[in-house]
Amino acid sequence: MIHPIPYGRQSISEEDIASVISTLKSDFLTQGPKIAEFEKKFAEYVGAKYAIAVSNGTAALHLSVLALGLKPGQKVITTPITFAASANCILYADGEVAFADIDPDSGVIDLLQVKKLLESNPPDTFAGVIPVDFSGYPVNLELLRQLADEHGLWILEDACHAPGGYFKDSNNNIVKCGSATFSDVSVFSFHPVKHIATGEGGMITTNNLELYEKLKILRTHGITREQNLFQLNTNEIEQGGWYYEMQELGYNYRMPDILAALGVSQLSRAKEGIERRREIARMYFNAFENSNVTIMSKWKFESGHAYHLFVVKSNSRRNLYEKLKQNQIFAQVHYIPVHLMPFYQKKGFHSGMFPNAEKYYEEALSLPMFPSLTNEEVERVIGVVLEAVKT
Repeated sequence: MIHPIPYGRQSISEEDIASVISTLKSDFLTQGPKIAEFEKKFAEYVGAKYAIAVSNGTAALHLSVLALGLKPGQKVITTPITFAASANCILYADGEVAFADIDPDSGVIDLLQVKKLLESNPPDTFAGVIPVDFSGYPVNLELLRQLADEHGLWILEDACHAPGGYFKDSNNNIVKCGSATFSDVSVFSFHPVKHIATGEGGMITTNNLELYEKLKILRTHGITREQNLFQLNTNEIEQGGWYYEMQELGYNYRMPDILAALGVSQLSRAKEGIERRREIARMYFNAFENSNVTIMSKWKFESGHAYHLFVVKSNSRRNLYEKLKQNQIFAQVHYIPVHLMPFYQKKGFHSGMFPNAEKYYEEALSLPMFPSLTNEEVERVIGVVLEAVKT
Protein backbone atom coordinates (compact mmCIF):
# COMPACT_ATOMS: atom_id res chain seq x y z
CA MET A 1 0.00 0.00 0.00
CA ILE A 2 1.43 3.39 -1.00
CA HIS A 3 1.51 6.06 1.67
CA PRO A 4 -0.42 9.31 1.18
CA ILE A 5 1.30 12.60 0.36
CA PRO A 6 -0.53 15.78 1.44
CA TYR A 7 -0.01 19.14 -0.27
CA GLY A 8 1.59 20.48 2.92
CA ARG A 9 2.40 19.41 6.45
CA GLN A 10 4.37 20.37 9.53
CA SER A 11 7.77 18.94 10.40
CA ILE A 12 8.29 18.39 14.13
CA SER A 13 11.74 17.46 15.41
CA GLU A 14 12.90 16.03 18.72
CA GLU A 15 14.30 19.49 19.49
CA ASP A 16 10.84 20.98 18.96
CA ILE A 17 9.32 18.48 21.37
CA ALA A 18 12.02 19.08 23.95
CA SER A 19 11.50 22.85 23.72
CA VAL A 20 7.76 22.52 24.35
CA ILE A 21 8.27 20.07 27.22
CA SER A 22 10.75 22.45 28.83
CA THR A 23 8.17 25.24 28.70
CA LEU A 24 5.46 22.95 30.08
CA LYS A 25 7.72 22.34 33.08
CA SER A 26 8.44 26.03 33.53
CA ASP A 27 6.55 28.64 35.56
CA PHE A 28 4.88 30.17 32.50
CA LEU A 29 2.44 28.62 30.05
CA THR A 30 1.38 32.06 28.83
CA GLN A 31 2.56 35.68 29.14
CA GLY A 32 6.05 34.44 29.95
CA PRO A 33 9.60 34.94 28.62
CA LYS A 34 9.26 32.69 25.56
CA ILE A 35 7.02 35.26 23.90
CA ALA A 36 9.66 37.98 24.03
CA GLU A 37 12.34 35.52 22.88
CA PHE A 38 10.29 34.44 19.86
CA GLU A 39 9.45 38.03 18.98
CA LYS A 40 13.08 39.14 19.16
CA LYS A 41 14.38 36.24 17.10
CA PHE A 42 11.62 36.52 14.50
CA ALA A 43 12.18 40.27 14.08
CA GLU A 44 15.88 39.54 13.49
CA TYR A 45 15.02 36.82 10.98
CA VAL A 46 12.89 39.08 8.78
CA GLY A 47 14.92 42.24 9.41
CA ALA A 48 12.29 44.31 11.24
CA LYS A 49 12.71 46.41 14.39
CA TYR A 50 9.67 45.11 16.24
CA ALA A 51 7.57 41.95 16.32
CA ILE A 52 4.33 41.21 18.18
CA ALA A 53 3.28 37.58 18.65
CA VAL A 54 -0.45 36.88 18.46
CA SER A 55 -2.85 33.96 18.51
CA ASN A 56 -3.08 33.46 14.73
CA GLY A 57 -2.61 35.16 11.37
CA THR A 58 -6.20 36.41 11.28
CA ALA A 59 -5.71 38.11 14.65
CA ALA A 60 -2.57 39.70 13.20
CA LEU A 61 -4.57 41.12 10.30
CA HIS A 62 -7.39 42.33 12.55
CA LEU A 63 -5.11 44.11 15.01
CA SER A 64 -3.11 45.64 12.16
CA VAL A 65 -6.07 47.35 10.48
CA LEU A 66 -7.18 48.66 13.89
CA ALA A 67 -3.71 49.99 14.73
CA LEU A 68 -3.48 51.61 11.29
CA GLY A 69 -6.67 53.51 12.10
CA LEU A 70 -9.13 52.03 9.61
CA LYS A 71 -12.45 53.78 10.13
CA PRO A 72 -15.98 52.56 9.35
CA GLY A 73 -16.84 53.03 5.70
CA GLN A 74 -13.26 53.47 4.49
CA LYS A 75 -12.21 51.28 1.57
CA VAL A 76 -9.16 49.05 1.44
CA ILE A 77 -7.76 47.31 -1.65
CA THR A 78 -6.68 43.69 -1.64
CA THR A 79 -6.43 40.70 -3.98
CA PRO A 80 -9.17 38.17 -4.72
CA ILE A 81 -6.62 35.31 -4.79
CA THR A 82 -5.94 34.83 -1.12
CA PHE A 83 -7.44 33.20 1.95
CA ALA A 84 -10.60 35.04 2.99
CA ALA A 85 -9.00 36.52 6.13
CA SER A 86 -7.00 39.01 4.04
CA ALA A 87 -10.28 40.65 3.06
CA ASN A 88 -12.37 39.79 6.12
CA CYS A 89 -10.12 41.81 8.43
CA ILE A 90 -11.28 44.96 6.64
CA LEU A 91 -14.88 44.10 7.46
CA TYR A 92 -14.01 43.39 11.11
CA ALA A 93 -13.25 47.12 11.40
CA ASP A 94 -16.43 48.04 9.44
CA GLY A 95 -14.40 49.04 6.42
CA GLU A 96 -15.26 48.20 2.81
CA VAL A 97 -13.41 45.73 0.61
CA ALA A 98 -12.20 46.63 -2.87
CA PHE A 99 -10.42 44.07 -5.02
CA ALA A 100 -7.79 44.57 -7.71
CA ASP A 101 -7.17 41.76 -10.20
CA ILE A 102 -4.01 39.66 -10.19
CA ASP A 103 -0.98 39.55 -12.46
CA PRO A 104 -1.53 36.25 -14.34
CA ASP A 105 2.24 35.67 -14.58
CA SER A 106 2.81 35.70 -10.81
CA GLY A 107 -0.55 35.31 -9.06
CA VAL A 108 -0.07 38.39 -6.84
CA ILE A 109 -2.01 41.63 -6.97
CA ASP A 110 -1.39 43.57 -10.20
CA LEU A 111 0.00 46.99 -9.30
CA LEU A 112 -1.22 48.41 -12.61
CA GLN A 113 -4.75 47.40 -11.63
CA VAL A 114 -4.26 49.04 -8.23
CA LYS A 115 -3.08 52.21 -9.99
CA LYS A 116 -6.15 52.21 -12.28
CA LEU A 117 -8.46 51.71 -9.31
CA LEU A 118 -6.91 54.61 -7.43
CA GLU A 119 -6.93 56.95 -10.40
CA SER A 120 -10.51 56.17 -11.39
CA ASN A 121 -11.90 57.11 -7.97
CA PRO A 122 -12.04 60.42 -6.11
CA PRO A 123 -9.11 61.27 -3.78
CA ASP A 124 -9.36 59.81 -0.27
CA THR A 125 -11.62 56.98 -1.45
CA PHE A 126 -9.16 54.40 -0.12
CA ALA A 127 -7.40 54.21 3.22
CA GLY A 128 -4.94 51.43 2.50
CA VAL A 129 -3.93 48.35 0.56
CA ILE A 130 -3.28 44.77 1.68
CA PRO A 131 -0.95 43.06 -0.80
CA VAL A 132 -0.47 39.31 -0.34
CA ASP A 133 2.81 37.53 -1.03
CA PHE A 134 0.76 34.71 -2.51
CA SER A 135 2.41 31.28 -2.47
CA GLY A 136 5.62 32.93 -1.26
CA TYR A 137 6.09 35.15 -4.34
CA PRO A 138 7.00 38.62 -3.03
CA VAL A 139 5.03 41.67 -4.08
CA ASN A 140 7.32 44.52 -5.13
CA LEU A 141 6.50 46.78 -2.20
CA GLU A 142 8.92 49.49 -3.31
CA LEU A 143 6.72 50.15 -6.34
CA LEU A 144 3.57 49.84 -4.26
CA ARG A 145 4.97 52.26 -1.67
CA GLN A 146 5.47 54.91 -4.35
CA LEU A 147 1.88 54.44 -5.44
CA ALA A 148 0.60 54.42 -1.86
CA ASP A 149 2.44 57.61 -1.00
CA GLU A 150 0.94 59.38 -4.02
CA HIS A 151 -2.54 58.56 -2.72
CA GLY A 152 -2.00 58.69 1.05
CA LEU A 153 -2.43 54.96 1.69
CA TRP A 154 -1.00 52.70 4.37
CA ILE A 155 0.34 49.27 3.39
CA LEU A 156 -0.36 46.10 5.36
CA GLU A 157 1.74 43.31 3.86
CA ASP A 158 0.19 39.86 4.21
CA ALA A 159 3.41 37.83 4.27
CA CYS A 160 1.84 34.69 5.74
CA HIS A 161 3.17 32.63 2.82
CA ALA A 162 6.58 34.24 2.68
CA PRO A 163 8.92 34.18 5.69
CA GLY A 164 12.37 33.90 4.14
CA GLY A 165 11.18 35.40 0.85
CA TYR A 166 12.57 38.60 -0.61
CA PHE A 167 12.72 40.85 -3.65
CA LYS A 168 15.41 43.24 -4.89
CA ASP A 169 14.71 46.96 -4.88
CA SER A 170 15.74 49.51 -7.50
CA ASN A 171 19.23 49.67 -5.98
CA ASN A 172 19.55 45.86 -6.13
CA ASN A 173 19.27 45.59 -2.34
CA ILE A 174 17.53 42.54 -0.90
CA VAL A 175 14.24 43.46 0.79
CA LYS A 176 12.97 40.65 3.00
CA CYS A 177 9.26 39.88 3.19
CA GLY A 178 8.03 41.16 6.52
CA SER A 179 10.94 43.55 7.07
CA ALA A 180 8.46 46.46 6.91
CA THR A 181 10.98 48.33 4.76
CA PHE A 182 8.19 49.63 2.54
CA SER A 183 5.07 48.47 4.41
CA ASP A 184 3.70 50.02 7.60
CA VAL A 185 3.13 46.58 9.09
CA SER A 186 3.52 42.99 7.92
CA VAL A 187 1.78 39.85 9.19
CA PHE A 188 2.62 36.15 9.36
CA SER A 189 0.85 32.90 10.19
CA PHE A 190 2.23 29.83 11.94
CA HIS A 191 -0.47 27.38 10.86
CA PRO A 192 0.89 23.81 10.47
CA VAL A 193 1.33 24.04 6.69
CA LYS A 194 3.34 27.27 6.91
CA HIS A 195 7.14 27.58 6.94
CA ILE A 196 7.19 27.92 10.72
CA ALA A 197 4.53 25.88 12.50
CA THR A 198 3.26 26.42 16.03
CA GLY A 199 -0.17 24.79 15.59
CA GLU A 200 -1.84 28.18 15.54
CA GLY A 201 -0.18 31.54 15.97
CA GLY A 202 0.80 34.67 14.13
CA MET A 203 3.21 37.60 14.16
CA ILE A 204 3.06 41.28 13.28
CA THR A 205 6.24 43.14 12.32
CA THR A 206 6.80 46.87 12.01
CA ASN A 207 9.51 49.52 12.21
CA ASN A 208 7.14 52.10 13.68
CA LEU A 209 7.40 52.43 17.48
CA GLU A 210 4.00 54.09 17.80
CA LEU A 211 2.29 51.25 15.91
CA TYR A 212 4.23 48.71 17.96
CA GLU A 213 3.00 50.16 21.26
CA LYS A 214 -0.56 50.37 19.93
CA LEU A 215 -0.49 46.74 18.77
CA LYS A 216 0.80 45.50 22.13
CA ILE A 217 -2.12 47.13 23.94
CA LEU A 218 -4.75 45.96 21.43
CA ARG A 219 -3.43 42.39 21.72
CA THR A 220 -4.23 42.26 25.45
CA HIS A 221 -7.75 43.65 26.05
CA GLY A 222 -6.52 47.21 25.51
CA ILE A 223 -4.69 46.91 28.84
CA THR A 224 -1.23 48.12 29.76
CA ARG A 225 0.84 47.67 32.94
CA GLU A 226 3.62 49.94 31.73
CA GLN A 227 3.81 52.93 34.05
CA ASN A 228 5.20 55.28 31.42
CA LEU A 229 2.05 54.72 29.35
CA PHE A 230 -0.50 55.34 32.13
CA GLN A 231 -3.07 58.00 31.26
CA LEU A 232 -4.65 58.72 34.65
CA ASN A 233 -3.05 61.03 37.18
CA THR A 234 -0.83 58.69 39.14
CA ASN A 235 -0.71 61.09 42.09
CA GLU A 236 -4.46 60.66 42.67
CA ILE A 237 -4.65 56.87 42.36
CA GLU A 238 -3.25 54.36 44.80
CA GLN A 239 -0.88 52.15 42.87
CA GLY A 240 1.01 49.01 43.49
CA GLY A 241 2.13 45.97 41.57
CA TRP A 242 -1.53 45.22 40.87
CA TYR A 243 -2.26 48.41 38.97
CA TYR A 244 -3.11 48.45 35.24
CA GLU A 245 -5.16 50.55 32.86
CA MET A 246 -7.56 49.58 30.10
CA GLN A 247 -7.07 52.32 27.53
CA GLU A 248 -8.63 50.82 24.41
CA LEU A 249 -11.24 48.24 23.48
CA GLY A 250 -8.78 45.45 22.80
CA TYR A 251 -8.85 41.69 22.37
CA ASN A 252 -7.42 38.54 23.88
CA TYR A 253 -5.13 37.72 20.97
CA ARG A 254 -2.14 36.54 22.98
CA MET A 255 0.09 33.64 21.98
CA PRO A 256 0.81 31.07 24.74
CA ASP A 257 4.43 30.40 25.71
CA ILE A 258 3.99 26.76 24.67
CA LEU A 259 3.48 27.84 21.06
CA ALA A 260 6.26 30.41 21.25
CA ALA A 261 8.66 27.71 22.46
CA LEU A 262 7.78 25.64 19.41
CA GLY A 263 8.18 28.72 17.23
CA VAL A 264 11.66 29.47 18.55
CA SER A 265 12.73 25.91 17.85
CA GLN A 266 11.15 25.90 14.38
CA LEU A 267 12.77 29.23 13.58
CA SER A 268 16.21 27.72 14.18
CA ARG A 269 15.59 25.52 11.10
CA ALA A 270 13.94 28.16 8.93
CA LYS A 271 16.95 28.66 6.63
CA GLU A 272 17.27 24.94 6.08
CA GLY A 273 13.53 24.66 5.42
CA ILE A 274 13.36 27.34 2.76
CA GLU A 275 16.44 25.97 1.00
CA ARG A 276 14.72 22.60 0.79
CA ARG A 277 11.56 24.20 -0.59
CA ARG A 278 13.63 25.81 -3.34
CA GLU A 279 15.29 22.47 -4.11
CA ILE A 280 11.87 20.85 -4.53
CA ALA A 281 10.74 23.75 -6.73
CA ARG A 282 13.77 23.23 -9.00
CA MET A 283 12.88 19.55 -9.33
CA TYR A 284 9.36 20.49 -10.40
CA PHE A 285 10.58 23.17 -12.82
CA ASN A 286 13.04 20.82 -14.47
CA ALA A 287 10.49 18.02 -14.79
CA PHE A 288 7.71 20.17 -16.24
CA GLU A 289 9.78 22.41 -18.51
CA ASN A 290 8.88 20.67 -21.77
CA SER A 291 5.52 19.25 -20.76
CA ASN A 292 1.86 20.25 -20.95
CA VAL A 293 2.08 21.54 -17.38
CA THR A 294 2.04 25.33 -17.10
CA ILE A 295 3.79 27.27 -14.34
CA MET A 296 3.41 31.00 -13.85
CA SER A 297 6.21 32.47 -15.93
CA LYS A 298 7.63 34.88 -13.33
CA TRP A 299 8.15 32.17 -10.72
CA LYS A 300 11.10 30.39 -12.30
CA PHE A 301 13.26 33.48 -12.43
CA GLU A 302 12.49 34.82 -8.95
CA SER A 303 15.18 33.68 -6.53
CA GLY A 304 13.38 35.30 -3.59
CA HIS A 305 10.30 33.10 -3.92
CA ALA A 306 9.58 31.41 -0.56
CA TYR A 307 7.59 28.55 -2.15
CA HIS A 308 4.93 28.06 0.47
CA LEU A 309 2.99 26.61 -2.46
CA PHE A 310 3.95 25.20 -5.82
CA VAL A 311 1.08 25.89 -8.19
CA VAL A 312 0.72 24.39 -11.65
CA LYS A 313 -1.98 25.22 -14.16
CA SER A 314 -3.84 22.80 -16.39
CA ASN A 315 -6.89 23.15 -18.63
CA SER A 316 -7.88 19.71 -17.35
CA ARG A 317 -7.36 20.52 -13.67
CA ARG A 318 -10.14 18.22 -12.43
CA ASN A 319 -8.65 15.24 -14.24
CA LEU A 320 -5.21 16.01 -12.81
CA TYR A 321 -6.62 16.42 -9.29
CA GLU A 322 -8.47 13.09 -9.46
CA LYS A 323 -5.49 11.25 -10.95
CA LEU A 324 -3.29 12.46 -8.11
CA LYS A 325 -5.94 11.53 -5.56
CA GLN A 326 -6.19 8.01 -6.99
CA ASN A 327 -2.46 7.70 -6.32
CA GLN A 328 -2.79 8.94 -2.74
CA ILE A 329 -1.40 12.36 -3.59
CA PHE A 330 -3.63 15.05 -2.14
CA ALA A 331 -3.23 18.27 -4.06
CA GLN A 332 -5.25 21.38 -3.22
CA VAL A 333 -6.61 24.51 -4.90
CA HIS A 334 -5.41 27.89 -3.61
CA TYR A 335 -7.72 29.74 -3.78
CA ILE A 336 -11.33 30.06 -4.77
CA PRO A 337 -11.47 33.81 -5.52
CA VAL A 338 -12.80 35.64 -2.49
CA HIS A 339 -15.21 37.73 -4.54
CA LEU A 340 -16.99 34.56 -5.71
CA MET A 341 -17.83 33.45 -2.17
CA PRO A 342 -21.58 33.69 -1.40
CA PHE A 343 -20.93 36.18 1.40
CA TYR A 344 -19.07 38.56 -0.91
CA GLN A 345 -21.54 38.10 -3.75
CA LYS A 346 -24.21 39.37 -1.35
CA LYS A 347 -22.09 42.50 -1.09
CA GLY A 348 -22.31 43.09 -4.84
CA PHE A 349 -19.33 41.22 -6.22
CA HIS A 350 -19.96 38.76 -9.05
CA SER A 351 -18.38 36.53 -11.64
CA GLY A 352 -16.62 38.37 -14.46
CA MET A 353 -15.34 41.26 -12.34
CA PHE A 354 -11.76 39.98 -12.09
CA PRO A 355 -11.07 37.81 -15.13
CA ASN A 356 -7.41 37.06 -14.38
CA ALA A 357 -8.26 35.75 -10.92
CA GLU A 358 -11.14 33.69 -12.27
CA LYS A 359 -9.06 32.23 -15.12
CA TYR A 360 -6.32 31.36 -12.64
CA TYR A 361 -8.83 29.58 -10.39
CA GLU A 362 -10.16 27.46 -13.26
CA GLU A 363 -6.70 25.99 -13.90
CA ALA A 364 -4.65 26.14 -10.68
CA LEU A 365 -3.60 23.21 -8.53
CA SER A 366 -1.12 23.21 -5.63
CA LEU A 367 1.23 20.24 -5.65
CA PRO A 368 2.87 18.87 -2.48
CA MET A 369 5.43 21.32 -1.10
CA PHE A 370 7.01 20.96 2.34
CA PRO A 371 10.61 20.47 3.56
CA SER A 372 10.26 16.87 4.73
CA LEU A 373 9.06 15.78 1.28
CA THR A 374 11.66 13.30 0.01
CA ASN A 375 13.13 13.26 -3.47
CA GLU A 376 11.43 9.91 -4.04
CA GLU A 377 8.08 11.43 -3.13
CA VAL A 378 8.69 14.41 -5.41
CA GLU A 379 9.50 12.03 -8.27
CA ARG A 380 6.31 10.11 -7.52
CA VAL A 381 4.28 13.32 -7.76
CA ILE A 382 6.04 14.30 -10.98
CA GLY A 383 5.40 10.90 -12.55
CA VAL A 384 1.67 11.01 -11.85
CA VAL A 385 1.36 14.58 -13.11
CA LEU A 386 3.18 13.87 -16.37
CA GLU A 387 1.10 10.76 -16.95
CA ALA A 388 -2.13 12.66 -16.29
CA VAL A 389 -1.39 15.51 -18.70
CA LYS A 390 -0.39 13.29 -21.62
CA THR A 391 -3.93 13.34 -22.95
